[in-house]
Amino acid sequence: MSIVQRFSKLLSNVEYPDVIKSWNIAGTLSNSNEHLKFDVRDMFKLNNGDLGKKVKLTERVDKIVFETKNKWLILDQKEFNIYLKKQKQNVVYLDNLIKNLDWTKIILKE
Repeated sequence: MSIVQRFSKLLSNVEYPDVIKSWNIAGTLSNSNEHLKFDVRDMFKLNNGDLGKKVKLTERVDKIVFETKNKWLILDQKEFNIYLKKQKQNVVYLDNLIKNLDWTKIILKE
């Protein structure tokens, strides 16, 4: 099962793009009435062994989704972009993002 299929279980009103776009899935999270577009792509192993994910600052998505063994981490794209521009770094770590971004949603896996 793909990461998009796994994440889709957390959404209602699911929608998929007709053509390849910067978002992989759209829908509404539980306890929300906002229909959002999500960047949901697998992470990959970096040269140093850490897991990474490429995120373009120009993507037209509302939220960026990261999957770990026991949770989903959802970040706000606009806030993420501002943080990257301020840090002037190409590589940032999830732990730092969780601490420094205001809009972060963590959903524990069952």
